[in-house]
Amino acid sequence: MTESQARLETKIKTTSLNFYYGAVQALFDVSIDVPAGQVTALIGPSGCGKSTYLRTLNRMNDIIDGTRVEGQVLIDGKNIYSHDTDVVLLRKRIGMVFQKSTPFPKSIFDNIAFGPRIHGVRKRAELNDIVERSLKRSALWDEVKDRMNENAMGLSGGQQQRLCIARALAVDPEILLMDEPASALDPRSTAKVEDLIAELRGSYTIVIVTHNMQQASRVSDYTAFFFEGRIIEFDTTQVIFTHPEEKQTEDYITGRFG
Repeated sequence: MTESQARLETKIKTTSLNFYYGAVQALFDVSIDVPAGQVTALIGPSGCGKSTYLRTLNRMNDIIDGTRVEGQVLIDGKNIYSHDTDVVLLRKRIGMVFQKSTPFPKSIFDNIAFGPRIHGVRKRAELNDIVERSLKRSALWDEVKDRMNENAMGLSGGQQQRLCIARALAVDPEILLMDEPASALDPRSTAKVEDLIAELRGSYTIVIVTHNMQQASRVSDYTAFFFEGRIIEFDTTQVIFTHPEEKQTEDYITGRFG
């Protein structure tokens, strides 16, 4: 842990994390302390374990048959792989946004209200407040406030992705996981998503997978470089992009491989 990390509270701590798809090992002894309220980027070439690691943080890999986890993932000091973990409540605390926007074929309002309803919110006034607050947090409110009953599938790609971010925020999570959230978007929509990440910094602990080095350097406070299922280097984004300790990190950042 660097001196700068030591000054920050750790929200997510992974210790000696190994992950297997059947007999194939995808993560090797991964140990990272993800700081609270910061944006942490996961970078590395395709197939290096970034998305697999991201999905261990909310147990999304559980739905894949034959997977196995060794080691620990601690959130606020509690191991989320312990037998007494309520996975539904865990995923309420940890929102996730995928590479491809995944709006439900429902109205804009019902997309955002879906999660709160699952967790027992029934009063229309309360749902109205949650939907408005979530859309404002995702910088989408002004664009859709007069279209709440329209099908969300009619939104543009960039709007759909911000809707999915709003849907994740609607259950009031502490952590937001983002798996290449802008890779399918045009430059203008990508800029809006990046601006949104900057606005959410501090209110949420954000972990983002990205192939885009410029994006990682723009949006993140910390960066982890993965290669072949291992952590090669983890430090502040400034250090990783200007003075990395490992030559392999420098070679990847400068485009010599990847």
